[in-house]
Amino acid sequence: MTLIGTTLPTLQILSGEAASADVDVLVVGVGTRDGALEVAAPALPDEISSTLTTAAAAVGHKGAVGAVARVPSPASIASTSVVLVGLGDFAGAGSDDVAARDEVLRRAAGSALRSLESAQRIGIALPVNDPASAEAVALGALLGAYRHTAHRAERSATIAGRTIAIAVGGDARSALDRATILARAVAATRDLVNEPPSHLFPVSFADAIVERAQRQGDSVVVDVIDDDELRERGFGGLIGVGAGSVRGPRLVKVSYDPAGATRHIALVGKGITFDSGGISIKPAANMEKMKSDMAGAAAAAQALFAIAELELPVRVTAWLALAENMPSGSAVRPSDVVSIYGGKTVEVINTDAEGRLVLADALVAAQEEKPDLLLDLATLTGAQVTALGYRTSGVMGVRSARDAVVRAADATGEPMWAMPIPEEVLAAYESTTADLKNVGKPAAGMLGAAAFLREFVEDGVAWAHLDIAGPAYNSDSAYGYMPLGGTGVPVRTLVEVARALADGSEVTA
Repeated sequence: MTLIGTTLPTLQILSGEAASADVDVLVVGVGTRDGALEVAAPALPDEISSTLTTAAAAVGHKGAVGAVARVPSPASIASTSVVLVGLGDFAGAGSDDVAARDEVLRRAAGSALRSLESAQRIGIALPVNDPASAEAVALGALLGAYRHTAHRAERSATIAGRTIAIAVGGDARSALDRATILARAVAATRDLVNEPPSHLFPVSFADAIVERAQRQGDSVVVDVIDDDELRERGFGGLIGVGAGSVRGPRLVKVSYDPAGATRHIALVGKGITFDSGGISIKPAANMEKMKSDMAGAAAAAQALFAIAELELPVRVTAWLALAENMPSGSAVRPSDVVSIYGGKTVEVINTDAEGRLVLADALVAAQEEKPDLLLDLATLTGAQVTALGYRTSGVMGVRSARDAVVRAADATGEPMWAMPIPEEVLAAYESTTADLKNVGKPAAGMLGAAAFLREFVEDGVAWAHLDIAGPAYNSDSAYGYMPLGGTGVPVRTLVEVARALADGSEVTA
């Protein structure tokens, strides 16, 4: 069974007059200027924009970013209906901030497409005036159109054949192609995160990555290390965490090494395909969300595939630490000691603090190749949600690496916030039995987990840790281009980090 298979609409450039376009529905933007509503659709004549502004006021549209209203088309527009989507205050701070402008466009296009599940031919006439804004609209539209229907009677074939035609006002084909590549990577990440643990487990996850790499061709190589080899080579974190499951752990190494690449990024992803908490079992309430505890590994792999498709001249290696954390007679117990790859030992105080154990194994392995930049990403702590909420990831680590990630996140619209690793939090991880304990004090849990991981990072390595516990899975309500379920965070940030590194951005320890 193919685990990565959501079909996205086809992007087209809307040629000719937007008002006469052969589409079922036309999307236009509406915002405010000096407190008054105003339709922003450069592809439409002023008189049609004025008519639509009147219609927006009649239905009570306030122009708020992402707000959607669907109205019948006036006689001057060929489509059956028009979607009026909010763009906010045109005179606000975002008007001169390209990153903020593009995020508004992404959210607007995404909101519009989420409201159009049945429309097959969609035209978009939002204010696009350069390749960056064209890419933003296209990406937002594709991500807003995402539906995960693999296990429903009405499968993703309902999206097959859908087209999105965007009025771009110039040659923006390369921008739309880039948006398509990014959207496919984000959608594939969402697919994996949304898969039930009955279908996604370490072996099937590894198989899905191998299958995807085969479609990529010779540019991507995958090496799967099974549980026997993991045990033989001393990957005690993965073996210990996976010991309670009948489905053994895997460490998957995915490599993209283009000719001429002089920089190397290593991505380490937490891939707990289901986290029951093990012997320290989680409460039953909301445990079903723990199918998403592999979002870091999914994002690491799909970001690499997008970087390869974009042919960025930077070497990337993704390490996917895959295990299922289950309680059983063979499961690791509180007070057990596991030996991490490389020799450090950890006393397991709480088996629900398992992600840091598999990450430690993979972090040590990743450093053997001496990458220029080492990033790990994980749905690691509930403390991340307490500190930063469900939409903002925490970034910790070496200052230059941490700041490079935050800059990339700002550019792509994936909110992240730099956090410290106070020296004093590590003291709570001291053990009288092993080198470390796997949990510390409850306070500053996100920062303490980062301090624990730092113990497996060598001095002089440019490293950052991304805690994506809240942002990787949306269980509240859909918004903008974000659906319920897997969000695909932080694929776009990782691709932007690679682009910046390939363009000469420096990161130092």
